[in-house]
Amino acid sequence: MKYSSLKNYIEGEFVEQDLETMEVLSPIDGNMISSVPLSGYDAVDKAVLSAKKAFHKWSSATIKERVQVFYRYKYLLEENIDELSELIQEENGKTLSEARAEVEKSIEVTEFACSLPQISAGEILEVSKGVECRIDRYPLGVVASITPFNFPNMVPNWTIPNAIVLGNAMILKPSEQVPLSANRIAELLKEAGLPDGVFNVVHGAREAVEAICDHPGIEAVSFVGSTKTAKAVYARGTSKLKRVLALGGAKNHLIVFPDANTDMTASNVAASMTGCAGQRCMAASAMVAVGPVDHIISKIVEEAKKIIPGKNLGAVISKQAKERIENYITEAEKGGAKVLLDGRNSRVEGKENGFYVGPTILDYVRPEMKIAKEEVFGPVLSIMRTGKIEDAIKIQNSSLYGNAASVFTQSGGVARYVIDNASAGMIGVNIGVPVPREPFSFGGWNESKFGTGDITGKSSIEFWTKLKKTTIKWNPESRTNWMS
Repeated sequence: MKYSSLKNYIEGEFVEQDLETMEVLSPIDGNMISSVPLSGYDAVDKAVLSAKKAFHKWSSATIKERVQVFYRYKYLLEENIDELSELIQEENGKTLSEARAEVEKSIEVTEFACSLPQISAGEILEVSKGVECRIDRYPLGVVASITPFNFPNMVPNWTIPNAIVLGNAMILKPSEQVPLSANRIAELLKEAGLPDGVFNVVHGAREAVEAICDHPGIEAVSFVGSTKTAKAVYARGTSKLKRVLALGGAKNHLIVFPDANTDMTASNVAASMTGCAGQRCMAASAMVAVGPVDHIISKIVEEAKKIIPGKNLGAVISKQAKERIENYITEAEKGGAKVLLDGRNSRVEGKENGFYVGPTILDYVRPEMKIAKEEVFGPVLSIMRTGKIEDAIKIQNSSLYGNAASVFTQSGGVARYVIDNASAGMIGVNIGVPVPREPFSFGGWNESKFGTGDITGKSSIEFWTKLKKTTIKWNPESRTNWMS
C-alpha cells in the first residue's frame, strides 16, 4: 500500500476514528494504494460542530481579508501542480496531461474566487429624497460539497474557493473511490492560512451522503455525480429545508453537417469522446450525422485509432465500470449497430490488472437503443443518422438530459438554429467540449441539474449567499412621498 490509511480532516487535524474502511484501488494497475474510512452521522456531526465553531470568526472577517488565503492557495496549487497531477493519475487513472489540465482548471476557478471582492459587492440606491436602500450579501453558515470520482481535484475546487471566500465554513465529502486528493487539498488550505475548522473532510459512501442531507446544522449542499443520485440528494436535502444544487449525468449530442471542416471536426469529436476515458459529463457520447458525412466519420475513426490505452488514454475507474461499458457495446452490436472501432478487451502490457476500455465507435445506432439514451461514461461514441436538421434536433430534444450539445458546420444559420433549439445548458459551435470559462458558469438543463443557478462563475454567488435588504432614513425634514 503506497499511501497510509486515510483519516477524516476535522478542526485542522487528521483524526483517528474507529470506522469501517474500504480499499482504494488504482485503476491503472488494480493495486491497492490506500484505504478510506466509511463515515456515518457521528463523523459528519463532529465536522459540523467544528465548522460552526469556526464560522462566526471567519464570516466576521471582511471578504478582502478572507480572499488573502486563496491568493496563497492559488500559489500553492501552482507550486505543487506536478505532485497533485501524479496523485490524480494514481487514484483516478487518467493520463498525466489530463490530470495536469484538471489542476490548471482548479487554479482558474481559484483565481475567479480571488475576484469576488469586486464581483460580489452589494448595492445601494437613494430611492427617495433622504431615503436609501441597500443590499448586502451574507454567508449561509455551514455548507457541504459532495464530489465525484472523475475529477478529484477540479470539482472540489468548483465549490471550495467560492463558498469559503464568501464567508461559509465547508464540509467536503469526496468520492470514496478517489479520496487522496481531498486530503491533500486540506493540507494546502491549512498551509495557505485557512483557520482550523473552516474546511473539513469527511470520507465515506452512501451513509455519509445521507448524513449530510439530514444534518440540521448544514444549510446548503452541492452535489456532482449521477442523475439517479443527484435526484436522491436533491429530494432528501430539500425535504430537510436545505438549499441544494445537484448536478447529474449527461448524454451530449454532437450534430455534424456535411459542410463541417473535416479535420477540425474529427479531432474535436475524437478528443471529446475519449478525454478522461469518456468519464466526464461533457464527453461526446452521441453523434447525429445529418446527411452525407461518411468522409467525416472515416476521419473520426482514423483519429480515434491514434488514441491508445495506457499511452494517451487513461483507465476507467473500476472493474465494474469496464464491464458495464463493454456490456453497452455488446448489446448495441447485437441490436444492429455497426462497430467501426472496438475497444473491448483492451489490455496494457505490464498493467494487465488495470481497467481499460479502448476508443469505440458505433454506427447506425437507433435513437431507441439503450446506448443512445443512457449515460455510458466511457470512451464510446454512438452515431445516429438523419437527413434533416429538424430531425437531428428532435433526437437531441428527446434526451432526458441537457448538459451540453455541439454543432459542427460552416453555416452561421445552421449553427444559430441549433443554438436556439437544442435543449441543453451549454452549447458548442465547432467545439467538442463546450465548457464555459470563468467567470461564465457551469451547469446543464433538464435531468442534468436539479436546483437553481449554476455551480461555478458568477451564478454560484447566489447559491452560497443570502441577501439582507436595508432601508435607511436619517433626515426627518426631507419631503416625503409614498416611497418614504
